[in-house]
Amino acid sequence: MSTTKITEEEKLENFIQRIESGEKIEAEDWMPEEYRVTLIKLISMHGISEIMGALPEKEWVPKAPSLHRKLGIMAKVQDEMGHGQLLLRVAEDLLKPYGKNRGDLMQDLFNGDLKFHNVFHMPAKTWGDAGLIGWLVDGAAIITQTNMLGASYGPYARALQRICAEEVFHAQHGEAIIMALAEGTEVQKAMIQEALNRWWDSLLMFFGPATSNTTGTSKQDVTVKYKIRTKTNEELRQDFLTKYIPRILSLGLTIPDPSLHYDEEQKTWIYQQPDWNEFKKIIKNQGPRSQARLNLRRTSYESNAWVREALSAAIS
Repeated sequence: MSTTKITEEEKLENFIQRIESGEKIEAEDWMPEEYRVTLIKLISMHGISEIMGALPEKEWVPKAPSLHRKLGIMAKVQDEMGHGQLLLRVAEDLLKPYGKNRGDLMQDLFNGDLKFHNVFHMPAKTWGDAGLIGWLVDGAAIITQTNMLGASYGPYARALQRICAEEVFHAQHGEAIIMALAEGTEVQKAMIQEALNRWWDSLLMFFGPATSNTTGTSKQDVTVKYKIRTKTNEELRQDFLTKYIPRILSLGLTIPDPSLHYDEEQKTWIYQQPDWNEFKKIIKNQGPRSQARLNLRRTSYESNAWVREALSAAIS
């Protein structure tokens, strides 16, 4: 009885056929190295960003203007940490062939090898910033994440179902803060405008550059190729502008970009490009609050090592 050995080329062809037909890839399935590595980078960055993203708002828990607001922002911080843990578990399954786990991802973060979203390197100076993070940063996240609800990797797609549902509440929480300030005093209205001025470039950067190098190719193309997502960085940024520019203007706010306008012929928003060199510096942990937040995360991780050790002993 003869057995036919399947070549790597045939495995790849079968894999592509599966994702093209809409099948979900599971953790134990064969997958090309490029696919696995892309998923690890994407999901681990997403997971770490959820955890690091809780820190700017954590700073506002003791300073929130009322008990109602304090409870709201505490619940949001708790959700974000839960999202991070869920995603790091998804990434951990992909790391098994390399003999790595979540602990290695945390060390990658501390070593500067694992990046987190540019927006979470920035300061949240006022309550207006806290509201803007919930309204527009989480709004940008929803646009990005809902684009991957149909991701070809099943565990990630399923995790996103829960995360996106909760992010909608987070955006509503932020919008409620902004609406309350917009209906308040002139000082409170000015607080929103100042926050928008500070965050506008970061919001544009959130989606990443249109391309990653001078050849016109981009890492984002790989995620589209493998049906992890369907839209490019620029398409997602355009979706964000279309959704939020009317809402921002309806509050009487001014967008800090006099060149911003909609081109009817091209059916696209024309805007002033943010400083992408600054973006590269920020995601290399050279942002205004990068080191402070990394130090906080590092201290927390080290001081709670005994909990992980106790749980490991109990499991074993």
